[in-house]
Amino acid sequence: MHQTTNSTSAGGQQATLAGWFNTPDGRYMAAWEQVQFDNAVDDVFGFHAVQVGLPELDFLRENRIPLRIRTGLDGAGSLVAEPTQLPLASHSIDLLVLPHVLEFSENPHQILREAERVLRPEGQIVISGFNPLSLWGMKRMLGAATGRRDKADYPWCGRFIGLVRLKDWLALLGFELNGGRFGCYAPPFSQGKWLDRFGFMEKAGDRWWPIAGGAYVVRAVKRNLGMRLVTPPWREARLKRPGLVQVARRDNVIHVRPIQRQRR
Repeated sequence: MHQTTNSTSAGGQQATLAGWFNTPDGRYMAAWEQVQFDNAVDDVFGFHAVQVGLPELDFLRENRIPLRIRTGLDGAGSLVAEPTQLPLASHSIDLLVLPHVLEFSENPHQILREAERVLRPEGQIVISGFNPLSLWGMKRMLGAATGRRDKADYPWCGRFIGLVRLKDWLALLGFELNGGRFGCYAPPFSQGKWLDRFGFMEKAGDRWWPIAGGAYVVRAVKRNLGMRLVTPPWREARLKRPGLVQVARRDNVIHVRPIQRQRR
């Protein structure tokens, strides 16, 4: 995914995704996503953390893992690499973040397979994406229908991936979703003053139409299917306590609730 900061096409459109993030609507979304990434990565521990794509933005800044790497294709990051072929050892990464990488790749499935390969068991992955079921997704569809969209028109030239589809892809690779949030409910205005005027839609969207945010950020953990952890006897009593199970709610936050396991 080739990204530079201020490049534009001849028609005035943003020639890169990183360039679009310097526009008023791009900065509006980047500010929201930065908060979500900060919250998603601050409690992940280990030895190696990698951000794939958008190296100009530091989505690992709140993480405390000692070795943090940002990758890109234009030298902006500390590692030059294709997201489909990461020069990283298998099962070596504790945290991997993918900010808007899947929508602008011709092979998003391979990117996720590569993510599964490099992540260690119980490693975490954090993904951001544009929500097609939103005003932002509607603008993209209208642009495609009218023929106004071209390959340099970021972010509307991307293939927006719905959260349900993304969850299915992750589940097939053995990932379990353990957090997520929708946001950016204001219409995708290109002028900052209009985005400010519609700022009230953030709280309203959280309450009344939570799945219609312009973007989402989700976190998932890599599970090793079929693997059983052997624990010492003194821990068995603790494992029998009530656990947590993910439940669906009609809001933009993924919640968990306790369940009681039956005693044998």
